[in-house]
Amino acid sequence: MKYDPINSKLYIKNRKNFAAKMKPNSLAIFNSNDIYPISADSTMPFQQHRDILFLSGVDQEESVLVLFPDCPNEKHREILFLKETNDHIAVWEGEKLTKEAALKTSGIKTVYWLQEMEKVLFEIMTQSDTVYINTNEHYRANVETETREARFTKWLLNKYPAHSVAKSNPILQRLRSVKDKIELDLIQNACDITQKGFRRILSFVKPGVWEYEIEAEFMHEFLRNRSRGFAYTPIVASGNSANVLHYIENNQQCKKGDLILLDVGAEYANYASDMTRTIPVSGKFSKRQREVYDAVKRVKDEATAMLVPGAFWKEYHEEVGNLMTRELLKLKLIDKADVKNENPEWPAYKKYFMHGTSHHMGLDTHDYGLLWEPMKADMVFTVEPGIYIPNEGFGIRLEDDVVIQKKGEPFNLMRNIPIEAEEIEELMNS
Repeated sequence: MKYDPINSKLYIKNRKNFAAKMKPNSLAIFNSNDIYPISADSTMPFQQHRDILFLSGVDQEESVLVLFPDCPNEKHREILFLKETNDHIAVWEGEKLTKEAALKTSGIKTVYWLQEMEKVLFEIMTQSDTVYINTNEHYRANVETETREARFTKWLLNKYPAHSVAKSNPILQRLRSVKDKIELDLIQNACDITQKGFRRILSFVKPGVWEYEIEAEFMHEFLRNRSRGFAYTPIVASGNSANVLHYIENNQQCKKGDLILLDVGAEYANYASDMTRTIPVSGKFSKRQREVYDAVKRVKDEATAMLVPGAFWKEYHEEVGNLMTRELLKLKLIDKADVKNENPEWPAYKKYFMHGTSHHMGLDTHDYGLLWEPMKADMVFTVEPGIYIPNEGFGIRLEDDVVIQKKGEPFNLMRNIPIEAEEIEELMNS
């Protein structure tokens, strides 16, 4: 890992909170991700399953975490199973976690090698009534590949069919959505690295530059600040490409007079940042571009102020739609007749602003959080309205990451990233 060690107090607290939500005499099991193959002997870079990471801090493949708060053997109330390291692995791959290092990372005292798992698991399964399995129930999930977790669950339920089964995911959705101070500091670090990348490209962009060159400048700055790189596939969309919401080709030349929509964010210690800025290739917004830019910013500022404890995601997005309708009327992109005759299922503003305004963010860019439950303090949300006008050859989106506060407006983790049009123009021309 490139990142600095994280205080194990975070993971001790997370396990305690999870255990408090478990049924009596139950155990929960969490698996690491696989290393996914590409072809021949090539593999994707390993990324840890966020749930076992959240509960243990173990950022290593072939790891298993078991929680059994009511186990009669106190030693087995928290167990880590790890891939055993040896001299051969150390030479070819680098050292894996030792038992001592695992304790320091996670705060878990009982660590076994993975080959001992079936024996230990048999013992504790005979002592428990319910087993928590970890399924992916995120509202955006679309999983076609069988995960290590899914394979393990299939094996477990076949071997122990008499156990009651419960789900870990609803507990994790609630726990992971509210961030600890340590987590907020890690997300702030990711946002600060993103800031460095953005300031770097402001002096780099000029007519004739290629989108992939801008992407490379971001990556350079991210890596040199101990980030693994982008938290998600970056969007560097100049001209009309900005009107393709998930444009990721980043292979066009940036032309004089065009805008560039930059949806990029650094990760740090597996925590995401998620920023969008829209900048003029020539260093100066046209009159029309500035009108639309200011409209998007007004919506963003007003939407941000609405993210308070007790707010509901659905009602929040409906109110942001009203704000956007007002701005689109001013811009003469829609008229009163469009609004009067709109389909309630697809309001008039959706022609120019077709996506949501906010999503949870944290260990995942689209992080855990139950959308039908009220917002709480220390949840992190993006705020990202946009206006997309293919007929005029540009689209504008602005996005910051904010923390809901107990009282008052959310705290903007991207407060130091330039967003005012005048400041962007000044930095691009300095």
